[in-house]
Amino acid sequence: MSNALSKAKGFKKSKSGTYLSIATTAFGAISVAKQAKKARLENDTLRLIDAAVSAAAIVTGLAILYRELKRLGDDDVLLG
Repeated sequence: MSNALSKAKGFKKSKSGTYLSIATTAFGAISVAKQAKKARLENDTLRLIDAAVSAAAIVTGLAILYRELKRLGDDDVLLG
């Protein structure tokens, strides 16, 4: 059991794990965009604020993951 846990932790800190985290975080942006659109249509200020805060959290999360990729020394052309 301990071996499986250490493998999972290793994957989380790997380039592949970081790319997977970026993809799932970006996927969350879709639901936030839908939430914001619905809030605008319904003139729901509180939900619109919630969507804005969620969007800020997604942007921050993506920036942290990007920094992690740079730290891992990724040679990907997209990262420069």
